[in-house]
Amino acid sequence: MPASPSTARAINDRVALRLLQQEGPLTAGQLKQLTGLSRPTVADLVERLTAAGLIEVVGESGEQRRGPNARLYGIVADRAHLAALDVRTEGVSVVVCDLLGRELARASVPIADDTGTGPAVEQAVTLVERAAKEAGAERLHTVGVGAPGLIDPATGELRDSSGLPEWHRRLVAALQERLPARVIVENETNLAALAEQRDGAARDRDTFVLLWLGHGTGAAVVLDGRLRRGASGGTGEIGFLPVPGTSTLPSATDCEGGFHSLAGSAAIAELAAGHGLVATAVSPGEPEAAALVRQAVATLSSAPSPSSSPSPSASSGADRFLSALADRLAIGAASVVAVLDPGCVVLGGEVGQAGGAVLATRVGERLTRMSPLPVEVRASTLGGGAVLRGALLTARESAQDDLFAPRSR
Repeated sequence: MPASPSTARAINDRVALRLLQQEGPLTAGQLKQLTGLSRPTVADLVERLTAAGLIEVVGESGEQRRGPNARLYGIVADRAHLAALDVRTEGVSVVVCDLLGRELARASVPIADDTGTGPAVEQAVTLVERAAKEAGAERLHTVGVGAPGLIDPATGELRDSSGLPEWHRRLVAALQERLPARVIVENETNLAALAEQRDGAARDRDTFVLLWLGHGTGAAVVLDGRLRRGASGGTGEIGFLPVPGTSTLPSATDCEGGFHSLAGSAAIAELAAGHGLVATAVSPGEPEAAALVRQAVATLSSAPSPSSSPSPSASSGADRFLSALADRLAIGAASVVAVLDPGCVVLGGEVGQAGGAVLATRVGERLTRMSPLPVEVRASTLGGGAVLRGALLTARESAQDDLFAPRSR
């Protein structure tokens, strides 16, 4: 059936807004060319979107002929302000942006293990309020939250998760109470995968697995362009995966003995110490494992050739460490590849980014020997920042769906 006039207008408006979002400011003539719509139809939608406060004149094009077609129209960036949160066991980071995704403020606060639930929640919420004020946002339209643990796919709420502080679950409710904003919660690794697919290492992939390597471990599964969460929201809880090389088996309440015991930050630091490596510098909030891996890669990159170095002990220790780490990571990755056949595994998080192509290549070589299925291993390009980026993308999509939705006339 042909679309009704109102439906056609709504479709045209959404198309124009998406083009302005993707391409930046455009003239009415450029909108006509890109949409294939008639000149009167474009003039009508420009007038309609301007009256709705969604677009505005932001300048003029370089055309010789002046007039309405020479005006450049762009999305009203401050029509909505958005916040993204990365909630970790050791603290919270927040970034505030406008509707176009331009960063206006960024802040973080550490939260000690012995901080009480109430004070921890207050620190986190206050951080968001201060960042919003610094950004000049009177109110936040949407807040995207990336947190460890399971997100109930039916309710979107953070479920009870063993090993996580109580303030994590209380934080979401506090944000909803204190902020006049829509609050969206998603698992941190899932958000990282969305960011890597949109802006990072998986831009050309619609099917891949992100193996999160930070303080802890996790995985996110994207199949045919869609993030897969599972029946209970637990897809990717790879830390509980039983693997060889550990002294025990994981339980329903403790991942000790699972893949986490091989690839968590503490386990990697212990492995590095066994090869004589010690982290010389750790950035605030960064897992020690990331500093160790980055240092090992740098040592290999700067090492002279064997013929010119009579005692390459440092480089050989770094080489053995990275090889042993690649052995461990390949064990977990091989299990995922055998079940899902993703064709691509991204080593994400701070550790994956620190290892870069050096670590990714070694893991890939081992997977080639272990699995009959073709798979490419890539290093994250976003690292730990992928969670904030994914939370922002999610908040922005939600806000645009609301603001760009057709209004009753």
